[in-house]
Amino acid sequence: MAKGGVLFIDEAYALTASGGNDFGKEAVETILKRMEDKRGEFIVIAAGYPDNMKTFLEANPGLKSRFDKVFNFEDYSPSDLWEICVQMLKTSDLVPDIAAEAHLKKYFAFRYERKDKFFGNARTVRKVVEEAVKNQHLRLASMPEIQRQPDMMHSLILADVIEFEKDNDEIAGAGRGKVGFNFGGGGGGGSVSLGGGQQQSTDGGAI
Repeated sequence: MAKGGVLFIDEAYALTASGGNDFGKEAVETILKRMEDKRGEFIVIAAGYPDNMKTFLEANPGLKSRFDKVFNFEDYSPSDLWEICVQMLKTSDLVPDIAAEAHLKKYFAFRYERKDKFFGNARTVRKVVEEAVKNQHLRLASMPEIQRQPDMMHSLILADVIEFEKDNDEIAGAGRGKVGFNFGGGGGGGSVSLGGGQQQSTDGGAI
């Protein structure tokens, strides 16, 4: 129960999706009743892609009247995507060199230009970073140990990101495991889950 706080429902439209989702219908009815009975005691925020959220609000007569505030969040720009990438790489103690930086910026600009309504925003960046970190680990693992220098452990080079091309804009190997190193404090892969992106949030009227 979110009494005294906030109930956040991501991908809320799944509750009203077609296909006889009795649980979803029951959940919506329960939420609407609580919003009415406990008015002023908690806030409900429902989030999702704009078109889906429009369908969600129209699925039940009570939804549109109770979710009376709508906020649209624009997609991150290519420069925003790059800044997110830099922050994510920091969690793995990695810094891209000049060539890798230029290549990634070009790739993010390409993905932004080709985006559709399901554009992943920070999720897209996270997949790129995870794959690049894995590539860097595998590259270092293939080198004789004597050739590995401490600065290499913290550097992302063009070879680690070259797979991200216009002709290959799908993130290959998403979800595969990473190879880690313990060398001079070198970090294994990490990720940061960032919200952000083309989502529509509806602020519950039970404020």
